[in-house]
Amino acid sequence: MKPTVKEFKDDVELKKEVKKLSEQGISKDKLYVMSHDDDRTDRVADSIAAGKLGEGFTTESGNVFTKKGDELRAQFKELGFTQDEANEFEKKLDHGTILLINTAS
Repeated sequence: MKPTVKEFKDDVELKKEVKKLSEQGISKDKLYVMSHDDDRTDRVADSIAAGKLGEGFTTESGNVFTKKGDELRAQFKELGFTQDEANEFEKKLDHGTILLINTAS
């Protein structure tokens, strides 16, 4: 089953959502944070004890990425999203959106 993705512009709102999901019994090891900025991803994921794509999640071996966008789209596709969905998510990341990916759903 394809994971659910929720968009956030604000780190505070994302943290509230993670707390809510955790209270509903969703394990934080099923939640992943993704942004276009690795530092932001690290900071937010560490502050909420959620995963970061790339940690505990790997793309097919042998993939070589020349751009961050290529890497992000490949990760979305491996999660089960179509190429069009991966492109749309990556565009949103380009505009500063941070995504919370729930693999428990």
